[in-house]
Amino acid sequence: MAVVLRLILLPMIALLASVGCASASPQEDKEMNALAGASGCNLCHRLEPRKPGAQELLPYGPAWKDIANKYKGQVDVADRLTRTVLQGSDPKVAERHWAGKAEGAAMVPNRVEISEADARRLVLWILSLPAPKRAR
Repeated sequence: MAVVLRLILLPMIALLASVGCASASPQEDKEMNALAGASGCNLCHRLEPRKPGAQELLPYGPAWKDIANKYKGQVDVADRLTRTVLQGSDPKVAERHWAGKAEGAAMVPNRVEISEADARRLVLWILSLPAPKRAR
């Protein structure tokens, strides 16, 4: 029974994450923002991308709406991003995925700051965010 539920529920969760389902409830937004704050995520990331032409420094990490937009529809993205949150990203990777959007070259490991279950909840919430609104 558990295997059947897993076979049904996991693809549904992945589908919702990949299509950028409707914005989370205000309560979930509040919970995830609190989790991000308590886990130190807000030190490097923020919800919205910086405005084009803004005279401010780039954040160290990319905005969550940019992350949701970039990874929308990719296979196994929740697993990959949860692993990145927990283990960090490879600093030797030559390609800068976030050039012009973030200053940080690599994400540091966060296993101590956040549990795997909470990291996955946060990743799924980020992936559910709508794309950032761009200036015309």
